Amino acid sequence: MLKLYGFSVSNYYNMVKLALLEKGLPFEEVTFYPTPTPQSLAISPRGKVPVLGVDAGYINETGIILEYLEQTQKGTPLLPSDPFARAQVLAIAKEIELYIELPGRACYGEAFFGSPVPEAIKEKTKAELLLGFAALGRHGKFAPYVAGDSLSIADLYFLYSVPLACAVGQKLFGIDLLAEMPKAKVLLERLEQSPHVQKIAADKEAAMPAFLAMIAAKK
Repeated sequence: MLKLYGFSVSNYYNMVKLALLEKGLPFEEVTFYPTPTPQSLAISPRGKVPVLGVDAGYINETGIILEYLEQTQKGTPLLPSDPFARAQVLAIAKEIELYIELPGRACYGEAFFGSPVPEAIKEKTKAELLLGFAALGRHGKFAPYVAGDSLSIADLYFLYSVPLACAVGQKLFGIDLLAEMPKAKVLLERLEQSPHVQKIAADKEAAMPAFLAMIAAKK
């Protein structure tokens, strides 16, 4: 059976978890907080989550895990079979990761945990988020899903990256990053009504106390 290593508060972990649920694949969740120990780094070379355990060993990096699942597992496809359409989905997913998720992450400490972030970093995050959301507005179709008429890997990145970045935008800069993208707002509402997404949200809420305790212990 596939094993998903990580913790339910991680947005990247939840991207893979949603893919597994949408594809109807049996899997086991293994709570895993990476530590700089040889045992931990043998599972996750950079000490990141998620990691997928398979018969042959471990697979790390969210994008690689998602493509592996598409190539090796049955169930609902999350990538088109047409090479060009497939490339478009993966490009949008990568754009969301590089230009929305990662810039927003630089300010998660202040937005969500009250840990001040230097002004220079906040200004850089603000500028990059504005550019990232502009790119999403140009490339995303929202017809009704991010890349077209069916759920895809792009939607997984969208669902678990955009709301976090929007929270950063609202809390730190007082801006609505989706103000010019009403279809994106509608899609978020639609995705949040999914039973699988709601299960993941409930699991995240249940896991939050242990996660916060782990963070506090590191201070």
